[in-house]
Amino acid sequence: MWILRDMKTFRPYQPDQLLLLPPSIQEWLPEHHLARFVSEVVDELDLSAIEDQYTEDRGYPPYHPRMMVKVLVYGYCTGTYASRRLAAKLIEDVAYRYLAAGNQPDFRTISDFRKEHGGALSGLFEQVLKLCQKAGLVKLGRVAVDGTKVKANASKHKAMSYGFMVAKEDQLKREVRELLERAEAIDREEDERYGANRSGDELPEELQPRESRLKKIREAKAALEAEAREQATKEAAVARARNAAREREEQRRGRRFGGTPTQVSDPEQAQPAPKAQRNFTDPDSKVQKTPDGFIQGYTAHVAVDELAQVIVAQHVTPQAPEVNELLPALEAIRRVLRRTPKQVVADAGFWSEANLRGLKRRRIDGYIARGRIKHGDDAPPAPRGRCPAGLSIGERMQRKLRTKRGRAVYARRKAIVEPVHGQIKQARGFRQFLRRGVGRVREEWALICTAHNLLKLQKVWGTA
Repeated sequence: MWILRDMKTFRPYQPDQLLLLPPSIQEWLPEHHLARFVSEVVDELDLSAIEDQYTEDRGYPPYHPRMMVKVLVYGYCTGTYASRRLAAKLIEDVAYRYLAAGNQPDFRTISDFRKEHGGALSGLFEQVLKLCQKAGLVKLGRVAVDGTKVKANASKHKAMSYGFMVAKEDQLKREVRELLERAEAIDREEDERYGANRSGDELPEELQPRESRLKKIREAKAALEAEAREQATKEAAVARARNAAREREEQRRGRRFGGTPTQVSDPEQAQPAPKAQRNFTDPDSKVQKTPDGFIQGYTAHVAVDELAQVIVAQHVTPQAPEVNELLPALEAIRRVLRRTPKQVVADAGFWSEANLRGLKRRRIDGYIARGRIKHGDDAPPAPRGRCPAGLSIGERMQRKLRTKRGRAVYARRKAIVEPVHGQIKQARGFRQFLRRGVGRVREEWALICTAHNLLKLQKVWGTA
């Protein structure tokens, strides 16, 4: 006997049913979708630096550069960076198909476009920054500067110290010499047995990888030695300047100072430290210390405006110390926006009296910590009264940061710049550079910062 049961009603589900997409590509996405905003902004940007590189050659026409820029920028805005993933999105994702208008460049085309036009693409940062300024998102009242460590497209296990290179070079030279002697002995034996019919100029198979490794080690050694000479040249110039200033001061006072002048070393005799390392995959990258350990990478810097967390300056350096990046960031802001910030906040990594004097010359109210700032019950009592006379510029800064106002201003640093690093590395998943070499890495970081500013701009213009 059949038992009748209540029939449950579901929404229609017919996987084999034929569908007709909207006939207009403009109907594929909601009105305020990010892809629409990216398309509209890129249409307003000056891409002549890219377009001028194309010539009227015969053959199949290239993809439109404006379309390629839209796809790349939208990918960086949504956390899709690899060219293979971008190519897949052009087939699977409606937003990408909308931006490309049905075009489907393969991953190699996308990768080559990014490589060939990296410099022009990095220039988009300044154009988008000016749009943010026009939209009222940049006031340059208070700016925070900070750096973050980003992995290079290289493994730290592919690095070798200078001392180990010297030992390894000697070992490989011995192995190559032994293999060559063995090969010559075999050649003589075969010549006696079969006749002198071999050319004798081919390398044995076991010798080829050793020759290749020896060549790489010699190139790395030469590069480290060149860096050591360059650094020694800079130090020698500083030492000469100090000695010249000392002599002028002695002549002015009419007496000799105690002690000995600064020693000036010969740059040609400079040698790298035994522990100085060079990576074979990305030689420009350096070992960087992070809270989670050591990585092979770069230090990426940003200067962030307080109002809307817009990045107003950005730069990448392979060096871990941050102290030399503050004043160039301020110069970059002035060059692009024609103004300098009223106030700058930075952590102890940017501390130097040279930076403090640079801020003073530019009439910028600076707040740079010399060390860790204590808060709460551990904080020292705030100084009162007028600043004592005779304090050095560094002592004045330390006293300034202990005041109630100084602590409040410095506490804003975390709320201004650190969320930007979080949005880039955590929300959009950018934790490793795809490209190699400091020049190409800087181009990639500029695109990352351009995408960040575009997302800030969308909050104002994209929903208007």
